[in-house]
Amino acid sequence: MYSLLLALIYLAFISLGLPDALLGSAWPHMYSLLKVPVSYAGVLSMIIAGGTIISSLNTSRAVGRFGTGLVTAVSVLLTAVALFGFSTAGAFWVLCLWAVPYGFGAGAVDAALNNFVALHYTSKYMSWLHCFWGVGVSIGPYIMSYSLTMRNSWERGYATVGLLQIALTVILFLSLPLWKKQAQLRREGTAGTHRHLKIRESLRIKGVKQVLVAFFSYCGLESTTGLWASSYLVLQRGIAVEEAARWASLFYMGITLGRFLNGFVTDRLGNRNMIRIGLAVIAVGLFAVLLPVPAGFLPLAGLVLIGLGCAPVYPCIIHETPRNFGAENSQAIIGLQMAGAYVGSTFMPPVFGLLVNYVTIALYPVYLCFFLVLMFVMTEKLNRIVAGREKRL
Repeated sequence: MYSLLLALIYLAFISLGLPDALLGSAWPHMYSLLKVPVSYAGVLSMIIAGGTIISSLNTSRAVGRFGTGLVTAVSVLLTAVALFGFSTAGAFWVLCLWAVPYGFGAGAVDAALNNFVALHYTSKYMSWLHCFWGVGVSIGPYIMSYSLTMRNSWERGYATVGLLQIALTVILFLSLPLWKKQAQLRREGTAGTHRHLKIRESLRIKGVKQVLVAFFSYCGLESTTGLWASSYLVLQRGIAVEEAARWASLFYMGITLGRFLNGFVTDRLGNRNMIRIGLAVIAVGLFAVLLPVPAGFLPLAGLVLIGLGCAPVYPCIIHETPRNFGAENSQAIIGLQMAGAYVGSTFMPPVFGLLVNYVTIALYPVYLCFFLVLMFVMTEKLNRIVAGREKRL
């Protein structure tokens, strides 16, 4: 049963990643047809992010009442309906309306399934879970590219992904008896009982504030690296636009490949050691980018190393949540962590954009170093808090 559920969860995470890169792929074609400024893509992104933050914070309550299976199925359905809404929207304000349910659906799936895997599977499966998200993110632009090239239609790209989401929704609803059976086994076993915590109650638990800052820092680093890599290579290091774009894409490939490879070693090394190794690899990559050498292989390789270093951090922090805060509290804490992650990924790249406008893009590696140091300090402080709690027990 666990193997079948795991396969469904992996499919759900592929579907979670599929729409994530659609807007970026289609927007250069969309904005002129919609007769809006190119900057309005940021408006849609902010609305989606707002929905994900709200739903992440409320996932604990929903899972406690309806169960992980039903919450996941309804959330994927919500995302599918929103994608079909995108495909029929003829005006920007309509896209803004459909962005709300899209964000709600994505945030609930993320928080619910991360907690389920953290509770019931070993760390390697968490690494592979997020690897499958990378698979979805990689496939989405190809679907949109095909729709634009063969059909000259961004709407068809969204409709295609919406159809895939509908197919998964049907599978998830058919699988609800499996989820109910698993929930019964959990109640009879030792996995712990679900307990909904208010945000204030969660924040009172020692270590929660540190893990939230760590998540915020990680996603600020990852999203800023990905968004501004090409611009930094071109404007600061004098690398050709085409070559810079190619190497910047390898940053995400590094994350996806790294998470696949991490799955083979993370159970032996442990989550905490994997996080430390990841941060060390990020530091080496940033050092390579920082070195004041003529443009060449070194800064490009540094970006790939940053991606490889990022790979274990996110899934390993999530997988440690039941151990750090108790299985009964993990859903509430993971919902908070997802919210912190979305805040970091939504707001930190634009903040760096202000630095680019008013200072210089040369601050790119320094800005990333700030998040790396903050992440290291917070994760190590969290480890000390948990170690002290375990000693008292």
